[in-house]
Amino acid sequence: MNLLRLPSCVCRRSVRSVLTFCLLGIVGCALSRPALAQLGARTTEQWLKTLEAKNRLEKLQVDKAVGLLGLKPGSVVADVGAGAGAFTLPLSQAVGAQGKVYAIDIDQGLVEHIGKKAKEQGATNVKPVLGQFTDPSLPAKDVDVAFIYDVLHHIENRAEYLKNLATYLKRDGRIAVIDFFPELGPHKNDPTLQVTRDQTKAWMAAAGLKPVAEHKLYDDKWYVVYGR
Repeated sequence: MNLLRLPSCVCRRSVRSVLTFCLLGIVGCALSRPALAQLGARTTEQWLKTLEAKNRLEKLQVDKAVGLLGLKPGSVVADVGAGAGAFTLPLSQAVGAQGKVYAIDIDQGLVEHIGKKAKEQGATNVKPVLGQFTDPSLPAKDVDVAFIYDVLHHIENRAEYLKNLATYLKRDGRIAVIDFFPELGPHKNDPTLQVTRDQTKAWMAAAGLKPVAEHKLYDDKWYVVYGR
């Protein structure tokens, strides 16, 4: 059969069928792919504006929060969701020159920002790391303490992330989590951006960890440390 002699209506129907099939394929692939950003994602510039706001920094109680970790010189810390580095540099000072701080973030711009900030302040023990959505992607499994401040609720697959994070801990390693009480935090009307102590306890249990300490430092946030 000579296709060139087919009626024009047939050709148009064929073209429409092919286009429809292709569009369905594209949509199907898009729906099957995992999310390309964490919950509540923003641009690097928007994050920096929020994270470095003076009124926010004043409420962090950085020195007290870091002090409660009981870090020793030479310790290795993973600052998960390090953002603009508000905790990264104080953590680097706490572990000393012989220690190490992995400043982890999934935003390349924030990772570069922390690297520049650390270099300017001579914090050679800070190692910026571009993490993945479900894995911190650390270069070694040598972490004494993983610190997660106001970040867990932004992780979409929290159970998987915590399970993967736990594999980077030393045998006596710990994970410290600080997050908002759902009813008091800025996301009280958005359940997707809320995590509770009970939920986190269950996720940690699945990762082989249990609560080993709890601190009452903030009015609107809970602070729990987990270990084996």
